[in-house]
Amino acid sequence: MMRSMFSGVSGLRTHQTMMDVLSSNISNVNTFGYKSQRTTFKDALTQNLAGAGAPTANMAGTNPRQVGLGMTLSSIDNLMTQGNAQSTGSVTDVMIQGDGFFRLARGTDFTADNLNAGVDGYFTRAGNFTFDANGYLVNAQGLYVVGYNTAGANPGTQLIRLKVDPATTQAINVAANGAVSQIDNAGTSTTIGFLSLAKFNNSSGLERAADNLWRVSNNSGAPIAGTPGGTGLGQVVPGALEMSNVDLALEFTNMIIAQRGFQANGKAITASDEMLQELVNLKR
Repeated sequence: MMRSMFSGVSGLRTHQTMMDVLSSNISNVNTFGYKSQRTTFKDALTQNLAGAGAPTANMAGTNPRQVGLGMTLSSIDNLMTQGNAQSTGSVTDVMIQGDGFFRLARGTDFTADNLNAGVDGYFTRAGNFTFDANGYLVNAQGLYVVGYNTAGANPGTQLIRLKVDPATTQAINVAANGAVSQIDNAGTSTTIGFLSLAKFNNSSGLERAADNLWRVSNNSGAPIAGTPGGTGLGQVVPGALEMSNVDLALEFTNMIIAQRGFQANGKAITASDEMLQELVNLKR
């Protein structure tokens, strides 16, 4: 069979993957905290028809003669650029302005050593939090928001679940340094803890875990945790959420590129098929 046909098939498959990624980006254009993805390609194996010839005293050198065997997927990159802010007016909506992720965990995983090492727990840029019936600050899936009972650049391992008293709390306040305070019936403000953020040496290496969540991978590095504004972490903005960083103009342009690439590879397969048909018709 012709090499060109299988090269065209590889192009169809990879451009379909590119289209899958583009479609996912577009579908998440209104997902809070979503980080878009991009695909990159690379050429596949090549077949050597002749090696390079070294120059001699009487003859010039010759270049190698190689035939490409198509292309394949090189990477699917996470683009971790900052999304725009959307004001919501809800005090439990919190946005990170700068680097870092909110830390989340289940109650059974709330072990300081494991969470600080990234063994348990999840990370998110979507700060649409609420307080549950018991007064705990949780995300939309019911995971507890990880906090500290002290602030500073190195709060240590004093991890807590941020909790208010539903019976006496009249209002909640979140400061730019991550301090979460409750105001009781008498108007007294009490700090219940500080939001815990984490950053990574390679945040693009984090693994997506659905539900706006990320988790540690082999290439992300361990979380570097602290309170907002410390150790290179961003500040938090209460009453706002980070919008998706999907650029629709870029996505639609890339969609045209993917469509034309798919179409061109399909034409290569059609042309190869017609050439094979001519070969079969040599003997009638």
